[in-house]
Amino acid sequence: MENFGSQNTREDIYSKAVRAGKRTYFFDVKATRNEEFYLTITESKKRFNQQTGKFIFEKHKIFLYREDFDKFQEALQEAFSAIVEAQPEVPQMQRQFQPNKPEDSFFEVLDEDAEESGDPQND
Repeated sequence: MENFGSQNTREDIYSKAVRAGKRTYFFDVKATRNEEFYLTITESKKRFNQQTGKFIFEKHKIFLYREDFDKFQEALQEAFSAIVEAQPEVPQMQRQFQPNKPEDSFFEVLDEDAEESGDPQND
């Protein structure tokens, strides 16, 4: 339901699409009605629907609120570190997420990507 003429000022604050093979990941920062920011991470996969004979996009979404950022970031970095330690031959991950390198945070990497693109509303 749309509210035409309402004073609804909710808007996208930041959006970034990351294409990865058959999947696209969307990182979107939005504001609640109380103007508190939160992050949504959406995985979108293109699938063929045999019943209709058309392609559809299957989406899975995670909502991450500010009070959980630290826990999420810590768990994500631990997971990345575990992968790098188990498969050290992957040079791209070694460069971006080295274990015991606390200055490389997930959210700082997102910030750097936004600065490099020059446009926070790029995708």
